[in-house]
Amino acid sequence: MPETSVDFPYPVAALLPQSHTMVLLDRVVEVGDEHIVVEVTVRDDGLFSLPDRTVPAWVGLEYMAQAIAAYSGYHRRCRGEEIGLGFLLGTRHYQCSAGGFPCGARLRVRAEKIIEAANEMSVFGCTIDGEHVHADSKLNVLLPKDAKTFLAGKGI
Repeated sequence: MPETSVDFPYPVAALLPQSHTMVLLDRVVEVGDEHIVVEVTVRDDGLFSLPDRTVPAWVGLEYMAQAIAAYSGYHRRCRGEEIGLGFLLGTRHYQCSAGGFPCGARLRVRAEKIIEAANEMSVFGCTIDGEHVHADSKLNVLLPKDAKTFLAGKGI
């Protein structure tokens, strides 16, 4: 179950559109106008964990994406808006120093907004740091103000 930071006004699950076991983040450490820092304890609950008690390095992209979702959710809450869906459009140059994250490891994920375009698209530079592990990437995301209207316009 995700932790709540004493200094942070919202539990991380209250900032994300995901629910239950899909909430992979534990807590928000720091948030600002252009960045967020969150913590993750790599879980061994079978959702992504392998028999060798690691989680594949590619799951780091989901940790990064959820950090961006928490950033968006926090700023939406501050404006009195509901949490909305965001869309991961792609990533560039994902690199990880390890093939996986050991279960039980504590990771710190940082997402920093690099570009915010008028068409609701943004680019975030993201890093993951933990003992003997470092990953980084740039994620392209779409954070529509109204996801229902956006999806309806696409016939979904």
